[in-house]
Amino acid sequence: MLLLLLGVVHLVATPHISKFIHNMTSPGAAELLTPPMLLNHVLVGILLLPLGYLTFYAAPHSAAQARWAQVLVRTTAVTVATLPLALLMLMSKRSYFEAPLFVVAVALVLAAAVTLLVVAFSTPRER
Repeated sequence: MLLLLLGVVHLVATPHISKFIHNMTSPGAAELLTPPMLLNHVLVGILLLPLGYLTFYAAPHSAAQARWAQVLVRTTAVTVATLPLALLMLMSKRSYFEAPLFVVAVALVLAAAVTLLVVAFSTPRER
C-alpha cells in the first residue's frame, strides 16, 4: 500500500515541481527543463502504481512461501531499499526538505523500504 500511496504523492507533486522550476529559473531554462522533468515524474508515478499493486497482490502468497511471490516481493524490497540512499546522495540541498510533499515522499520511501525489507525477508509465523 505504501508504494501505491507513494505513486499518488509523486503524481500530485508533479505540478508543484513544474511551478518550482518556472519560479527558480529563467524562462528559457524552464522551457528546457520542464518537459523532461514532467516525463520523468509522471512515468515514475505511474510505474509505482502497478508496482505497488503487484507487491500488495503477491504479499499473502509470499507469506505462504510461493516462490514466484517471494521473488517478486524480495526483488521489490531490495530495489526500494536503494531509494533512501539515492535520495541522500542526489538531493543534498537542505532546501528540498522544506517542501511538505517532499518530506511526505521521503517518509513514505523510508517506511516502504524498511517495511518491505522486514516483511520480505522474515520467516512467516505458523498459525
